[in-house]
Amino acid sequence: MILLTILAMTALVFASRYLFLEPNLPLKLGQRTQRFLSYASPAVLTAIWAPIVFSPEGELHLSPQNPYILAALLAAFIAWKSKNVLLTTVVSMAVFLLLKLLVF
Repeated sequence: MILLTILAMTALVFASRYLFLEPNLPLKLGQRTQRFLSYASPAVLTAIWAPIVFSPEGELHLSPQNPYILAALLAAFIAWKSKNVLLTTVVSMAVFLLLKLLVF
């Protein structure tokens, strides 16, 4: 049963990606649908990072002693100023590691 579920999910994901990414297929999305789908990635990413940053131990932790918030603020600032994903990722991860190991 588990193998069947994995295979079914694989087929579903492949089919949905193939239909939208194959340029020879006559399937085209409307402008409103494309604009609507442009919000999907930020929404999913926010759903992933927000609980990690704001409740690292399972409960809400909003204080200057939270290294997750400090590193996230730094990452947001670097991303805003540099618009460089690699720089933002490397610097914010390094600062987070230093905060966790040396300060907190």
